[in-house]
Amino acid sequence: MKRLRWYLVVAPMLVVLLAAGAAAQQREIGERVVSRQELRSTIATQEQYTAALTLLGNVIGTGVSVDASGRGVVKVYASSSAVRGVPSQLDGVPVIVEVTGPFVAFQGQGNGNGNGNGKGGGGGGPAFDRTARYRPAPIGVSTGHPDITAGTIGARVTDGVNVYALSNNHVYANLNAANIGDNVLQPGDFDGGVNPDDAFGTLWDFGVLGFSVLDVNVVDAAIALSSPSELSNATPPDGYGVPRVETIPAAVGLRVMKYGRTTGLTKARVTDINVFTIVQYGPDFFLWFDQQILIGGVNFSAGGDSGSLIVGAQGADARKPVGLLFAGGFNSTLANPIDAVLAELGVWIDGE
Repeated sequence: MKRLRWYLVVAPMLVVLLAAGAAAQQREIGERVVSRQELRSTIATQEQYTAALTLLGNVIGTGVSVDASGRGVVKVYASSSAVRGVPSQLDGVPVIVEVTGPFVAFQGQGNGNGNGNGKGGGGGGPAFDRTARYRPAPIGVSTGHPDITAGTIGARVTDGVNVYALSNNHVYANLNAANIGDNVLQPGDFDGGVNPDDAFGTLWDFGVLGFSVLDVNVVDAAIALSSPSELSNATPPDGYGVPRVETIPAAVGLRVMKYGRTTGLTKARVTDINVFTIVQYGPDFFLWFDQQILIGGVNFSAGGDSGSLIVGAQGADARKPVGLLFAGGFNSTLANPIDAVLAELGVWIDGE
């Protein structure tokens, strides 16, 4: 799914709307969960000024969050601390600069063994190897197209007739370069998977990624046709179990968790919503994304966790899908909104 955002075309005309000023310092988000509806006026301000902000040196995107008092703020993401000209407020809305480093799509690295390292996590005990071969394969373990390194099986999804493994386009469709019907491996090539011996499905569909400077993507997602004998709908025993069928929208402060190939079970909170940013897919290859979710925490994810399903972590929200992990920065993780992913592919979660 991709969108052409008008403000990428008229951006140069908007630069004059920005007044220089010192950036405010980020403050801790409180316990209250703040919905998109509550932040609609802040989002409107963010979207009005995003084009001009992203033309400033080292600025790579914007999002919406809240401060310690629950007041909406516009977040400005910077690739380094050498960012200048960001105002302290926009139309009365506070602005916070956060040095995230570049956002990078997460493919395989790390061994996928041992304890998850996310705060409050603790998944993947020493006896479980998330890079090994399993049949049926649980969700949250190594997978990938034969021509990529490795990512994560996010969930088992269905269209009411067949079941499919859900992951990212860059995990299963090799950034649009794969062909429908190509084998998909478990484990991925990086973890010793061999084509065709370790095939557990075939590429069925993917959201086409837009590579033009005027294309703005919403999802990085793909599905592989599989079967219940090849693919389970639950994480390994050290994970969170079976995801729920019912999804929930991301909200600032929402506690979430994920189970992924590299870091296992980790927990954190949604810190920002309506994220518009650029994501690096290679040394000189960048794609724009909009409507994304940002999860805080330096240890929530790592390379190889791409494709992990992000679900609610507590109370009535527990195990309800929120997003599909695909990228991250120094201290944060990016996810596509799960409802957009499922709509793009015409499927729903095959869960509880």
